[in-house]
Amino acid sequence: MIRRRSTLSLHAFLMLALLLLITAGWVAPRAAHAQNSNTDAWDSGGHIALMRHALAPGTGDPAGFAIDDCATQRNLSAEGRAQARAIGERFRAWDIEVSEVRSSRWCRCLQTAELLGLGEVIPTPALDSFFRDRSAADRQTRELRELIEAWNGEGTLVLVTHQVNITALTGVYPRSGEILVLAPEDGALKLVGRLEN
Repeated sequence: MIRRRSTLSLHAFLMLALLLLITAGWVAPRAAHAQNSNTDAWDSGGHIALMRHALAPGTGDPAGFAIDDCATQRNLSAEGRAQARAIGERFRAWDIEVSEVRSSRWCRCLQTAELLGLGEVIPTPALDSFFRDRSAADRQTRELRELIEAWNGEGTLVLVTHQVNITALTGVYPRSGEILVLAPEDGALKLVGRLEN
């Protein structure tokens, strides 16, 4: 009887520890990468890494927003800048071959994409936020799908954008700095992993 209680206590402790690790974001990224490694997807290419920009305090854009003036926009916090660098380090540690990096023209996305350090960043209007103008959602989502369809499928295509754009395309509400790993399949995009930092 005493041995059974001890075993149950150990089991409960291990389950709690695993839950804490998952909540802290330590297990989920590795699990997602392991899933993709089983199919050699990261090595053979063909995936889209659809990323929400790193931490930038606030919601939407301030009054007086100007696309060419970062001082009028929400920008990455110190934590967000560290988050973006850490995500780039993870890509390098996993030897993920990146063929192209595209970003929304909003400063918080451009900052994220540049801090990843994965290659030249291409500002791309189809990735711009439509948070303030929801009438642009259908058009921009269509343009984003066309951009993905036109991609040659080599390496990994990294797209840094906003929550509203990601949710419109996938139905998923990502956290800041989260990456949805997508694979084109039969004319659709299949979600094959989620990487959280």
